[in-house]
Amino acid sequence: MCAENKTAVTELELLGFGHLQNFNSLLFVFFITVYIITLTGNMLIIALIIVNPRLHTPMYFFLCNLSCCEIFFTTNIVPFMLYVIWNESGTMPFTGCITQFYFYTSSGSIECLLLTVMSLDRYLAICIPLRYSSIMNVRLRNHLAIWSWSLGFLVMLIIPITLSFLQFCDSNIIDHIFCDISPILQLSSTNTSVIEKEAFVIAVALCILPFLFIIGSYFCIFLTIARIPSDTGRQKTFSTCSSHLASVCAYFGTLFTIYLVPSQSRSIQINKILSLIYIAVTPLFNPVIYSLRNKDIKMCLLSFIVFKKAGKQFN
Repeated sequence: MCAENKTAVTELELLGFGHLQNFNSLLFVFFITVYIITLTGNMLIIALIIVNPRLHTPMYFFLCNLSCCEIFFTTNIVPFMLYVIWNESGTMPFTGCITQFYFYTSSGSIECLLLTVMSLDRYLAICIPLRYSSIMNVRLRNHLAIWSWSLGFLVMLIIPITLSFLQFCDSNIIDHIFCDISPILQLSSTNTSVIEKEAFVIAVALCILPFLFIIGSYFCIFLTIARIPSDTGRQKTFSTCSSHLASVCAYFGTLFTIYLVPSQSRSIQINKILSLIYIAVTPLFNPVIYSLRNKDIKMCLLSFIVFKKAGKQFN
């Protein structure tokens, strides 16, 4: 319990980009545009995969899950962030802040696991092509997707539960754009070492280990590609995993920059900018990458546009 001269925190105030109040309108327009493009791009990918039988393969099944996760990830943060930017600050209940943090970390963990599953799919398709269909069957792909979502949601419950036992007294100001673990712990008036250890163990289990698995998968993939005798064969094989590799580099590169590089060496404003890139810009990468680099997606999108135009002309 809080001391007699202190009150328990029930509401938190997020400052957002208060020092950039002269640019709030510009920031609001920019990020709402990015958000709309992100939603549209990911929903378009989901729709193309659902309606086109050519894309009913494990690789695109996992991509569909990844796009759903991106929509969930960005929608959890961006709408309230836009409110904070527009009003130069914003308040939310303490329980709402913890809920936002939970869904933020859960969706981030799910994305790590889905990218790992996609690397397994690419490893089987390139390194063991003759057994790919028998191994990566409908049953296995469904189980992998279900386990990715389930582990992300279940494991990340540990931190919010532990947070509920901490004391938060007096200070209720978070100098950030959303409810992240570090700003929340800075408000606590009790020892946070236990929850910091929990966060470290979970980060290793759901982020570091999956990333090492992806590295190992691509090491085997590159060795297999290097043994292909023709340049055309190597380029064709590499093209089947280049989009996924680009997504992995964009996602984990931003994630590691924010959470593995000591934040004390950066200013609060730099941390905010990096967080913005992670929560608002990175989810835009997948539809852009898969639209520009993936031949199947481009062909299905082109055929969809042509079909629409032909339908209009016919009508």
